[in-house]
Parts: sequence; structure tokens; C-alpha cells
Amino acid sequence: MPRVIVYVDGYNLYYSRLRGTSHKWLDLVALFREQILHAQLPGTELVAVKYFTAPAMGKFASHGLDSVTSQNEYHRALKAKYPNLLHLILGYHVVEEARLMTYREPPDKADRLSVWRIEEKQTDVNIALTLYRDVAHGEADIVVICSNDSDLVPAARALREDYPHCQLGIVAPLPEPGTHPHRRGNSELQNLANWTRHYIRDEELAQAQLPDVVPTRKKAARRPSYW
Repeated sequence: MPRVIVYVDGYNLYYSRLRGTSHKWLDLVALFREQILHAQLPGTELVAVKYFTAPAMGKFASHGLDSVTSQNEYHRALKAKYPNLLHLILGYHVVEEARLMTYREPPDKADRLSVWRIEEKQTDVNIALTLYRDVAHGEADIVVICSNDSDLVPAARALREDYPHCQLGIVAPLPEPGTHPHRRGNSELQNLANWTRHYIRDEELAQAQLPDVVPTRKKAARRPSYW
């Protein structure tokens, strides 16, 4: 049975598909194993879901420290339910002052404002290296990237050139056309894939939610009320 590993770009999934929905308490394993891969790749075995993200920063988050607590609860729930299947790989954020031009026409390079610049670090590199090493070590027969980020194009290209026997799939974390304002998938990334899933349906997200309360070895993880 072909082995599948899924690599989830958490930042891209959240901002492209989950933000503004009631589906943030998402069971990533169920979404791929029971929903997407069941239809796209029947007769395969999901051996790992690798989830790449960075800790929320309460100072800048919409719900302040509650956002940090909510993200921690979510991570605890995922790890408790799937201790051997779900792998959480964390990057970090860098925050600094930046002097950016005010939006105007024509542009005036002297008209600038001081803003906070927040950048997520290491996620793309972590995905690229983990993906490549997994295939190099023979850990998977099929790899699936859940992202729409062009920064992953070099990794996908290297994989196709060096390991053409390994099948590469792309799941773009975008709404189904006609149901929400729709953005196009990244054509560069998709052109390197053996197959592409261009959207994740609302009903798939709804059917792949974690229980509201997930037992852990310590205090149970609970779905945040505003999620």
C-alpha cells in the first residue's frame, strides 16, 4: 500500500481558508485521511501529517493573549489525539520597525510611515527540508503539500528532478469556486505536481472537526468559545 505524508503550511491554511470561518478547531488527520485522500488517493496509507506553524504573538493578535491560549489548546488537542501521526514543527516570528512608503499615486519615496513588520521565519525552509529528507530516506511513496506559497516551488522542483518516482500532490487551501471570493492557485507550484486539488470544501472542513473536549495526559484541551 503506497505511503503518504502530508505537509501542511499552517500560516497559509489559516489565512487562505480558515480565517473568518467556524472551522478553526480542525482535525487535520481526519481532513486528509477521511476526506481528501479518501477521494483523491484511494488504497493508500497516511503515515504522517506534518504541521508547520509558529506560535501566536499575543501583543499583535486580534484576541490578545486569548489567541496564544487558543492556539496552545489546539496544538495540545492535535498531539493528544494523534501522538504518533501528527508532527508539529514550529518556526517563530520576527518583529521589527519598518519604514514603508505611503500608498499614493504617483509613489513618493520620501513619504514614509513607521509600521510594525511581523514575519514568520523558518516555516518554508522547514517544509522544504523535511519534505526532501523524507523522500531521500524512503519514508513516503507519495507526498502532499497543503499550501499555495510560491516559496515552496524550488523544493518541489528539486524533488521532481531528483526523485521522479515519488508522486507529488498539491492541495491548495482555497475555497471552492463559486462559494466564496476565490483566489487562483499558484500555477508554478501546481505545474510541478502530478495532481492538484484546487480547493477545500466547507463541508469537508465541517466534517473534520475535533471533539469540543479532547482528553490529554493532563488537563483536557477545550475548543475556544470564539472558534
